[in-house]
Amino acid sequence: MTSSDPRRDGAVESARSDDEFGSGGDRDGPVPGDPEGPALEPIEEVVVVGTGFVGLPLALLLADRGKRVVGVDIDSNLVRAINDGTLNVDEAELQALLESDAVERNLEARTEPTDGDAFVVSVPTPLTEPNKSPDLSALEAALESIRPYLEPGDLVNVESTVPPLTCAETVVPALEAAGLNPGAEIQLAHSPERILPGDVFDELVTNDRIIGGIDERSRRRAAMLYEPFLEGSVYYTDLLSAELCKLVENTYRDVNVALANEFALIGEELDVDASEVIDLANYHPRVDILQPGIGVGGHCLPIDPWFLNEVDPEHTNLITTARRINDKMPAVAARKVRRTLAPLADPTVVALGAAYKPNVDDRRNSPAERIVAGLRADGYCVRHYDRHVDELAYDELRSVLERESPDVVVQLVPHEETVTALAEHRTWLDDAGIELLQFGVGNPIEP
Repeated sequence: MTSSDPRRDGAVESARSDDEFGSGGDRDGPVPGDPEGPALEPIEEVVVVGTGFVGLPLALLLADRGKRVVGVDIDSNLVRAINDGTLNVDEAELQALLESDAVERNLEARTEPTDGDAFVVSVPTPLTEPNKSPDLSALEAALESIRPYLEPGDLVNVESTVPPLTCAETVVPALEAAGLNPGAEIQLAHSPERILPGDVFDELVTNDRIIGGIDERSRRRAAMLYEPFLEGSVYYTDLLSAELCKLVENTYRDVNVALANEFALIGEELDVDASEVIDLANYHPRVDILQPGIGVGGHCLPIDPWFLNEVDPEHTNLITTARRINDKMPAVAARKVRRTLAPLADPTVVALGAAYKPNVDDRRNSPAERIVAGLRADGYCVRHYDRHVDELAYDELRSVLERESPDVVVQLVPHEETVTALAEHRTWLDDAGIELLQFGVGNPIEP
């Protein structure tokens, strides 16, 4: 790399030539043709395989912009809810899209794929336990499902976050098995998503896109897929670099969270409020330490660093150490709760918060759920609620507490409404003899 900031000069530079990988992205986006072949075919019909947290928002945006979209999912209940308009999405902009006339006209959900100009694979890549190896079975099943519908000239674009070399060692052979030569007869690209639960619409529209392709035409055609709604810039690279980019982004964040958590553990050992120390350190002009917490959840940070370890365990010592630090934080938080419960005889606990972070309903790899599971395994009676999660929702906090008559209330996730409600009921809690522990307020690892 000859530039420390490729966005500054509008190019993604590589040790390899631009002739091989194309120049970096500019917002002018895809060209109508390229010097090596005929004009790129338009993309009017898109098949999105996987209509979960990532695939459904993409399908909605494309349908809203006039593309014919088929959303494919193995969950027949989800397919039915999309088609009959009964699906509830926890973001106002996405819900509005789902209920719009354009989406009703242009989006159809199915349990099996159909023909299309472009096929977007947006399925999860979980980890196997306990060895933390990537499970590519969903990706392999998605590729097998579209195989009968692929034709020369189609685009296959992988949005799923995958380990390095997955496109070369899994996707390319799958396309070749379908009788199609990637790059010559069918276009292949990898454009990993960059979205944040709770702000998916804005992130999809405004975030820059990294698009890796097996060749220049694949990259340019994949950019056409996002052209109807994308306001961010597009940067082009190869397949492997695109795979690595997504993993490096999330690993960077995970390692920095782990550093903050380790500072908090040091502060606990020395009986110092590490959050205050971190705030003071951040006055340094070149220091920006994150805040510690009860653990790291979601689908990206707890998983993606292990993909790097899978392909190069020798050089991922810092990465895996950081991952283990963050993984042990729920146990640290549970230990603090047990200290409060220890003097009580057969206590009842109300735990507030099941999402992996504040103000969303996403429970994937939630530290809060691990804490509750650990306390229950110890024999404690824990009633679990979360105002954002349908199965655990409640109308009014005071009525929940009056009904449950807990000895201790533990706020695990600082949803804004929960923090406000607890502040309003603090005097009532004190008068009722209910002890309140709040993580994420003040020193985030100290309740």
